[in-house]
Amino acid sequence: MNARLTQKGRHGLRVMVDLAEHDGWVSLGEVAERQGISRKYLEGVMAQLVAAGYVESRRGKGGGYRLAKDPSAYTVGSVLRATEGHSLAPVDCLDCAQDAACPKALECPTQPVWAELGRITSEFLDSKTLADLIREPVRML
Repeated sequence: MNARLTQKGRHGLRVMVDLAEHDGWVSLGEVAERQGISRKYLEGVMAQLVAAGYVESRRGKGGGYRLAKDPSAYTVGSVLRATEGHSLAPVDCLDCAQDAACPKALECPTQPVWAELGRITSEFLDSKTLADLIREPVRML
């Protein structure tokens, strides 16, 4: 079941928000320190974000990472999909990326519930952008 987001997805989103909050080129060391995430681990996350075209990188003095587009161009859902490496389907049988439909999909009485949950989750995550996250204050539950 894919309903639970991985650490990589959560860290990827935090990194994107961090970059959105800082203008210009930002060093990986600065991001790692601010976020309390190991630099080595962040290298893998950044590689995925660069490969997705969400982040640009530049080597050398004054280099680092920066968003490729304005923060409003990135939805939370798109960042999570890029870093999770799979869809955000709540159950594997709805993950079309697997190229194999569940053999019981047409007769499964629970499938409509999972499909609706997946739709609602995706709509919610795709309705929030990085710009929204840097404008909204942190709320404690």
